[in-house]
Amino acid sequence: MTASSPPRVRTVEWEDPRAGARAGARMAGMDYLKAIVAGELPAAPLARVLGFALAEIEPGRAVFEIEPMEFHYNPIGTVHGGIACTLLDSAMGCAVHTTLPAGTGYTTAELKVNLVRAITTATGLLRAEGKIIHRGNRIATAEGFLRDREGRLYAHGTTTCLILEHASGRSPPAEGVRDS
Repeated sequence: MTASSPPRVRTVEWEDPRAGARAGARMAGMDYLKAIVAGELPAAPLARVLGFALAEIEPGRAVFEIEPMEFHYNPIGTVHGGIACTLLDSAMGCAVHTTLPAGTGYTTAELKVNLVRAITTATGLLRAEGKIIHRGNRIATAEGFLRDREGRLYAHGTTTCLILEHASGRSPPAEGVRDS
């Protein structure tokens, strides 16, 4: 820290994530995510810490938004690439989550992201949109795009998610989602 640069401070608050996770385990993925968008259930602590939010959902699709801030910067003066990766992972994973019945979970098994343009605070609002490509009984794939208000592409990626077994011990059926 230099004498000419006063320290910056950021204070973050979040709710206990266990209550939301317990509620989510009893809800279909779409209903759970709708409750988060509506503010009826808390957002993930990570979203609060990094300053992004779930903005839109529909079956097989999820959109997160972020306004790049100085605290997202890496040492070379641009937003750290991990922010784009986190947004795309969240959007693509939640696109998968919208298809899951109550009691079923998922986890990212593979994530591939291409960063194609530098992000700074001057970039403005960014939207990460994730869409299902395929939903099977045990594996789902999705794609995602990170764009600014004018539609300029900053990053794109794909994910493979492992669908975790339903409480019954059987893999849940892939209902209501068609391959695209």
